[in-house]
Order: sequence, then C-alpha cells, then structure tokens
Amino acid sequence: MTLDRSIRIAPSILSADFADFGREIRAIEAQGADWVHVDVMDGHFVPNLTFGPPAVKAFRKHVRTVMDVHLMIAPVDPYIDAYAEAGADILTAHLEAGPHIHRTLQAIRGAGMKAGVALNPGTPAESVAHLLELADLVCVMTVNPGFGGQKFLDMTGKVRALRRMIGDRPIHIEIDGGVDPVTAPLVAAAGADVLVAGSAVFRGGSVDNPAPYGDNIRAIRTAAEGARAAA
Repeated sequence: MTLDRSIRIAPSILSADFADFGREIRAIEAQGADWVHVDVMDGHFVPNLTFGPPAVKAFRKHVRTVMDVHLMIAPVDPYIDAYAEAGADILTAHLEAGPHIHRTLQAIRGAGMKAGVALNPGTPAESVAHLLELADLVCVMTVNPGFGGQKFLDMTGKVRALRRMIGDRPIHIEIDGGVDPVTAPLVAAAGADVLVAGSAVFRGGSVDNPAPYGDNIRAIRTAAEGARAAA
C-alpha cells in the first residue's frame, strides 16, 4: 500500500483562543490547515492539564478535515473508547506512558481509529521497530511534552532513522514541537510529512482576523516543501 507523503500542516489548538474553539477550528481549516491537532494532557504524565473526552467531542462538531488527538496521559487504555466516541480520527499514545504499548495500539485500531505512537526526545527511534505493523503514525517530539511555545530540539537524526525503518510502509512521520518556517525544512528533508505547529500558526491572527493564520501555514508549508524537493 502506498501513502500520500505530501506535507500536511496540523495546527495545535492548544495555541488557539480557549474561549472560541469552534470559530478557531473553522478559521484554521479555511486558511489551509490539513489536520486539526488536539493535545490532551493529564497533569500526571506531563505537567499540564488540558482536554478530556467531552471537550474533544465538542471540537469534533467543527472539524471538517482530520482530528488528530495526541494523548499525553498515563494510563491510556482506559480512555481509548471515550476518545473514539468523541470522534478522534487518529489517536496517538506515548510509548513511555505504559508497559504494554503493543496492546494499546491494537486497542486503538480495534476502536476504529488510526493508531499513532509518540516518542519523547530521549526515546530512540529503534524503540518502535517492533510496533510498525500496528502503527499508522509515529510522532517525534521535538520538545519535552507538556507546554506549547517551547524551543525546537533537533531530532533530525531520529527522523532519518525512522524514515529508513518505515521504508514503504503506509506510516506518517509527524513532528510535534517548535515547528516554524525555520525548523520545518530540517525535519521535512529528513523524512517527516506531518508538521504540528501551534504558536507559529496562530501568531499575529485571531478569529476576527484569520488571514495571518493562512500566511503562517503557507510559510511553513513552502519552507518544508522546498527542503523536501532539495533533499
């Protein structure tokens, strides 16, 4: 099976106006977002607290593209069905969040979603070698998870290793953390195809002035595609 590896931009609504999520989601999609990225944090696995299943279900009503839900929680398994019912298209769990990631990925697929596995900066690419037959996406964290707006950590070596390991399997490589027009080319040239960006997308705009969202999305995409073409 082949996979469309064109660059996808997935704005993280963690950087959106929390008082106006519906209009924010519609605005980023209208301005060119390919996916909508939802960061779920539990205040335990990471030092922050964000969205539960009821919030994600509310977001779903406004998402017309792909809702990409990233669980930064532990444990994961008890909540898989709740996020499936909330409407997640892709559900990503951290390899570090529990002892049975293989079973977690099986359960995510069994609930009717695409399965993602995320790697913290200190976790090597080789950790997913025996999970690739169950994964639809590998998310490489380029910050330590928990907060938006952090400085990019260079994980291009890890991305290249994953690209070699994945080969022709239909698996996306997603980058999450510090993505902007400067860093996007680095990971795109290394083999990533889904770029999560929060503050770099929402900077300078608002639901009443969404044009900067489009400018920011296009700047990231153009930079990434240029590096991909030159690689």
